[in-house]
Amino acid sequence: MEEESKVLDNYKVIEDCLCIRMPEEVDHHRSEEICKNADHFVLESQVANVVFDFEDTRFMDSSGIGIIIGRYKLISCFGGKVYVLHPDKQIRRMLQLSGVEKIVEIME
Repeated sequence: MEEESKVLDNYKVIEDCLCIRMPEEVDHHRSEEICKNADHFVLESQVANVVFDFEDTRFMDSSGIGIIIGRYKLISCFGGKVYVLHPDKQIRRMLQLSGVEKIVEIME
């Protein structure tokens, strides 16, 4: 139960935004859990925007791109936007190469 509480601490609804603090490693093992929790908050809290904070993230594989695109598809149905905060150089490069930077706003 304590582990679940710790995980949910990474999801905060602030005004009309769902803020998700991404883990140190974003890989296919973590992506399903992140998607499930994010979708739950989007649908239950009726937020307008999703903010992914990569400040603590040191590794991300292609499943991280899938997380972002999936939440973009969901939130855009409601007219919302997706933002990426604090991506390091490697993550920013992945977002550029995948074309995700064309559909989300990247902020330092």
